Amino acid sequence: MFCRVLSAAIAGIDVYPVQVEIDVSDGLPSFTMVGYVSSQVREAQDRVRTALKNTGISLPPKRITVNLAPADLRKDGAGYDLPIAVGILAASGHLPENAIANVFFTGELGLNGEVHSVPGVFPMVSNAAENGCRLCIVPKDNLKEARIVTAVDSVGVSHINEVVALLRHGVLPEELEMEVKEEQAVPGVDFADICGQEAAKRAALIAVSGFHNLLLSGPPGTGKSMIAKCIPTILPPMTQKESLEVSRVYSVAGLLPKEQPLMTMRPFAAPHHTVTPQALTGGGLVPKPGLIPLSHRGVLFTDGYLYLT
Repeated sequence: MFCRVLSAAIAGIDVYPVQVEIDVSDGLPSFTMVGYVSSQVREAQDRVRTALKNTGISLPPKRITVNLAPADLRKDGAGYDLPIAVGILAASGHLPENAIANVFFTGELGLNGEVHSVPGVFPMVSNAAENGCRLCIVPKDNLKEARIVTAVDSVGVSHINEVVALLRHGVLPEELEMEVKEEQAVPGVDFADICGQEAAKRAALIAVSGFHNLLLSGPPGTGKSMIAKCIPTILPPMTQKESLEVSRVYSVAGLLPKEQPLMTMRPFAAPHHTVTPQALTGGGLVPKPGLIPLSHRGVLFTDGYLYLT
């Protein structure tokens, strides 16, 4: 009546393994969640119970206790819905316990049992591979970014019934025809298309050659922002390591493109002059990347000042 499911928590851009412990015991019917969880995580009990009911799985009227360990690490987000649901099914006898051993789970559940995408799947799957997991079960919409990590097998699911069929009988859901392409994306602007402004263009070329910062001064409409937007097109292509670094940050922020989960173009960020310090640097009760981390390995343009990060 006890089982443990593997998941992960994100703090900033770092990922920490989380053990989702489930205990189903006799007593007054209840659903208790502990382990320094936010209100968003605590709401999982209603989503999980309703999703299982609507898929034809009735939970026994018992006392259900869920612990997300370690207890000193704050848990936030809806990505614990799927591991909690799987843990309850295993602890109540609906799933064989050995089927979930060394398997990583993440995903948000809808009330009809659908599995929705969550941010941060790429770094979580990477952490799962480092910790020796044999399989990662993620939402189907996140499968492309999960397959960036080749050290572990990843399976995308769109419904809780697919998870049950996979763990009971080894029946894989219909695979998506996909490849994680690493071709250089085509930018919408090009430095070669800029007409005039020879002094500013030469200054930009010198700054890029030495990876220096640059101050562009002049009245509005003279092309400062245009030149800044075109600078990523003359920077050298990102290496594989740099692409993974940038993709990790954008995955945590939930900004990875679905069709191209591996970032190959150098990022460009141009915050408004009214931007708050928190939006610029990141932070919050649950730390999230700001515009400075989102311009990592690229260009940050702030009201005339251009930084190569």
